[in-house]
Amino acid sequence: MNQAGKALAEFVAEGTEILEALGKDLLVLDQQRGTDPDPELINGIFRAAHSLKGLSALFGQERISKLAHQAEDLLDRLRLGKLALDDRALDSLIETLDVLQALLSEASREVSSDALTGRVTELGSRLANLGVSEAAVDEDPLDRLELDAQVRAVFTEYEEHRLRENVRRGVALYRVRAAFDLSDFDTGLAELNSRLKPLGEIVSTLPSSEPGGASGIAFDLIFGAKVPESELAAKLQGTPAQLFSLKVRPAAGGAPAPVARASVAQSVAQVFRESAPAAEAPAAPKKTRKKRAPKGSSAETPTAEGAEESTSKAPALRAVEPPSADDLTQEVLAAMRGNESSTLRLETTAGPPVRTLSDEPPASRGPRMENESARSLTQTVRVDISRLDALMNTVGELLLIKANLQRMVEASRQQDGAVPLSNKMWGQELSRETRQLERKLDALQQGLLEARMVPVGQVFDRLARLVRRIARDAGKEIDFVIGGGDVELDKLIVEELSDPLMHIIRNAIDHGAESPEARQAAGKPRRARVSLRAEQKGNHVVIEVSDDGAGIDELGVRDMALRKGLITEAQAREMSRRELLNLIFLPGFSTARSVSELSGRGVGLDVVKNNIGNLSGIIDVWSERGQGTAFHLTLPVTLAIIRALVVGVSGRTYAVPLNSVLEILSVKPSEIRTVERREVLDVRGTTLPLMRLARQFGHPERPNERHFVVVAGLAQERLGIAVDELQGQQDIVVKSLGGRLQGVRGISGAADLANRRTVLVLDVGALLEEGMSLERRRA
Repeated sequence: MNQAGKALAEFVAEGTEILEALGKDLLVLDQQRGTDPDPELINGIFRAAHSLKGLSALFGQERISKLAHQAEDLLDRLRLGKLALDDRALDSLIETLDVLQALLSEASREVSSDALTGRVTELGSRLANLGVSEAAVDEDPLDRLELDAQVRAVFTEYEEHRLRENVRRGVALYRVRAAFDLSDFDTGLAELNSRLKPLGEIVSTLPSSEPGGASGIAFDLIFGAKVPESELAAKLQGTPAQLFSLKVRPAAGGAPAPVARASVAQSVAQVFRESAPAAEAPAAPKKTRKKRAPKGSSAETPTAEGAEESTSKAPALRAVEPPSADDLTQEVLAAMRGNESSTLRLETTAGPPVRTLSDEPPASRGPRMENESARSLTQTVRVDISRLDALMNTVGELLLIKANLQRMVEASRQQDGAVPLSNKMWGQELSRETRQLERKLDALQQGLLEARMVPVGQVFDRLARLVRRIARDAGKEIDFVIGGGDVELDKLIVEELSDPLMHIIRNAIDHGAESPEARQAAGKPRRARVSLRAEQKGNHVVIEVSDDGAGIDELGVRDMALRKGLITEAQAREMSRRELLNLIFLPGFSTARSVSELSGRGVGLDVVKNNIGNLSGIIDVWSERGQGTAFHLTLPVTLAIIRALVVGVSGRTYAVPLNSVLEILSVKPSEIRTVERREVLDVRGTTLPLMRLARQFGHPERPNERHFVVVAGLAQERLGIAVDELQGQQDIVVKSLGGRLQGVRGISGAADLANRRTVLVLDVGALLEEGMSLERRRA
C-alpha cells in the first residue's frame, strides 16, 4: 500500500471510531428525549463533531468537514441554550450522523456521488436554519445570584449559560474552595472533581482570590448539587475542600418561577418526594430580558464542616434553603391554572434502552442510501496495550527457548563421542524445552485470538440507529432492547453478522410487530418490543432476535409452500410444527403476497441462513401465534485457530472442529437402525440421526466391523457423523477455499496438518442442516 493509501486507511479508521462514539452518545440523547439533556453528553457530542471536522479537513475531505462544521454550530447553539433540543433538532442530528457515515463510506472507496453531495448541501442548510433563539426574559437569573462581579466577569459564555440554567431550576449552588500544595495540586484537584461529579454539575473551576498558603494554590469550584447539603459535606470529608452556599434572591415581585408545561409531571412527582434533590426541579421558560443591574459583593455562608477546616475568613452570608413542598405545590397549581385544558401525564418508569417513536411523520430525509449496511468501514481492531504487553512477554520467552535449543544443537555437534548417559540427559532436556515451547505457543495463540476479539455491542449499537429509521418508515412504535453487548466474538464474525441481523430485525419491525392500533385491539401494549441479546455458552455464542408481535402462522406457511411447489402433500402431512416453521428458510419461499398473508416472514431468510452457515453457525426459529417470534443464531467464538479432531473416511482425511464435538461412539453395523427411511442410533434412550460422511461426499464406502460415530451438536440440534478412523487432535489454522470450492456444502475451509498435508475442514452447521433436511428430501 502506498503512502496515500495508508493515509486514507488511517483516516477511515479514525473517522469510523469517531462516528461510532457519536452514534452511542446520540442513542443516549434519544433516550433522554423530552427531558433536560445531560450537558456533559451534549459537550461530548460537540467535541466529537469538532474532532471529525478537523480530521477531515486535514485529509482534504471537504464534504465531511463542511457538514461536521455545520453540525458543530448546531451543537454549540444547543450547549449554550440558544436552541432547544426538540424533536426536529434531535432528528436532524441523527440524520447528520447517517449522512456522515455515507460520506465516509464514499471516501473509503475514493468516489463522490452527486446525489450525496446534494443531500449534504440540503442538510447543511437545514441545520443552519434550524430553530430560532428563545425569547429574552424579563430578568437575567444570574442577576439574582449574589456572586462577586469580578468572578462573574471571567465566566465563559457556556459557564454563564449553565449557571443561569441552574439558578432558573432552583438548584442549590455552592462555592467549593480547596487549597493544594503546588507539588501535587493536579492530583488533588482531579480527585476532588471525581468526588463532585456524581453529586451534581461542576459549572466552573477558577483560581481562588484567597491565598492557598506560602507554597500552595487554591481553587474555587462553582457547583450545582443534586444531593442534600449534608450528603455533599459528607462526601467531601477527608479533602481540603470548604463548602459555601451561594445565595439566590427570589424572582422579581416575589412570585414563584413559572413551571414549564412539559415539566408539570416532574414537578408533581417532586412535591411528594420531600428529600428529592433540588437539581431535579423543572426548568422555567424564559421571559423578556431586562438590562443587567449592577452587581454587589458576593454572598456565601460556610457550612459547619467547611467552617471547621477554613483557614481564611469568607463573607458570612445566609445559606439559601431549597424550595419547600408547599412552594412547589403552588407552582404546579399556578402552571395548571395557566392552561386548564392541558393534559397531565406521569411517567413512572424509565424507558427501555432504545425507544423508537413514529407518532409524527418524519422530516424529509432525502433519498435512502443504496446498499445500506451496518458493516464497519474498517477492518482495524482496537487492542488493549496490556494484551500487547502479554504477547511481547510471550515472544521474549520463546526467544529464550530458541536460544536453549540452539545451545543444545551446538553442544551435540561438539560431543560426537558422547556416552549413552549424556544422550539420555540430552533427550530429557530436549523434551523439557519442547514442553516449554508448546506452552508458550499456546499462550501466544490465545493472546492473538484475544486480540482479534471485539464486543458484539459494536454492531448492536449501529443496528440501534437503523432500528429508529426502520420503525419510522414502517409507522410502528418500538421498544428496542439490547443485552449482552459485552460478549466477544472474532472481529470478522462480528462484521459478517451485521447484514443478517439487520435483515432479521427489519423483518421483526416491518412484518412481525403489529400496528399500535392492532396491538391495542388485541389487548397488548401499544408499543411493540424487539429484543437483541447475546450470550456465551461454552465455545459458542448464541444471539437471539425476538419480538412480541403476531408470530408465524405455520399452517399458512405450509399452504404457501404447497402452492409454490416447495413441498408435496405427503411431506406436509409428515412435518412437525418445527419443520413447518423452518420452511421460511427455503429459497424462493416468500413473495410480496406472502408478506401480507403470513406475517411477512421468510423474505430473504434463505440468504440469512446461508450467511450464518458460512460462519459455521446455525439459525433456528421459534414462534407462537399472537405471542411473538424468536430467531436463535449459534456461532463459534472464532474461525481463525481452532482445535480439531482429525478423522479418516475412505482413505481421505478431514478435520472436525472440536468445539462442535459432544462425544465419540464406537458402534457395530447391527446397532444402526432405519426409521422411516433414515438411519438412526439409539443413544441412552434417545434417537440420534446418523449421517455417513463417505456417502455424503460421494466416496466409496468400506466395510467396517465397527464405525466411529462423532456426535456433533449446535444449539439443540444433534447429529451422528460416521467415519472410518480417528487420527487424533490438532490445532489448525482454517483458510478459506478458492472460488470453485467456495460453495461446497459441508466444507468450511482447509488447513495444513503437522505432516504438511492439507485437509478439508467440515462445516458442522451445514452438515446438521443437511441431516435435518434428509427426511423431507426422501419423503
